[in-house]
Amino acid sequence: MGPRRCTRTGCSQAAVATLTYDYGDSVVILGPLATYAEPHSYDLCAEHATRLSAPQGWQVVRLASATAEPPEPSVDDLVALAEAVREVGTRPVTQEPAEPSRPPLRLVRPDHP
Repeated sequence: MGPRRCTRTGCSQAAVATLTYDYGDSVVILGPLATYAEPHSYDLCAEHATRLSAPQGWQVVRLASATAEPPEPSVDDLVALAEAVREVGTRPVTQEPAEPSRPPLRLVRPDHP
């Protein structure tokens, strides 16, 4: 099964966002692509998600990252990650103190002494 497609008629682009309606509150919610296709939600491509409009009197809520591609890691991010991994690898292994031993539990039932 390939990537999900935009549900707009005539569009075959890959879906990047999911649109849902909250009829009780008159709100249109555009969020990141849902994990699974739901019967009362609509998957949209980047173009249709960007051009989305709501019925008159309705509010549109665009959740962060609904249509945005994740940012590429910067050189500073990669250097910080490499330094953190290096630091953990050079740290001496310390032995955690063992917990004090307890005597084993004994199950006592009323019908057995």
